[in-house]
Amino acid sequence: MKSFMHKNSAFAATMALAFGLSLAPSFAADKAQTVTGQVSDAMCGAKHQGDPAQCTRGCVKKGSKYALVSGSTVYTLETSDQKALDQLDKLAGANATVKGTVSGDTITVASVSPAK
Repeated sequence: MKSFMHKNSAFAATMALAFGLSLAPSFAADKAQTVTGQVSDAMCGAKHQGDPAQCTRGCVKKGSKYALVSGSTVYTLETSDQKALDQLDKLAGANATVKGTVSGDTITVASVSPAK
């Protein structure tokens, strides 16, 4: 009986360690960061039809989400904060600094400001 309990506790400990390690990368990825790039929309990304500012505003009015193009990455911006949305509209096609929680290619926006 002791051997059976010993095997089970070792198995449980191994599983708990494996589970904990599998979650570690996801916790590390979901952290507050500051990202600078060009304000765009999720549909067009870095490639617009005509003027980037007008294209971005037009696509957002048609239902696309704002995005931030930083290097080769296009981050979709998630926010319902009217102040942040107004700032994104104002900075459409321009460089901005977005602070928020990054998870994969999505940023949950905490604040938006013009890039310095």
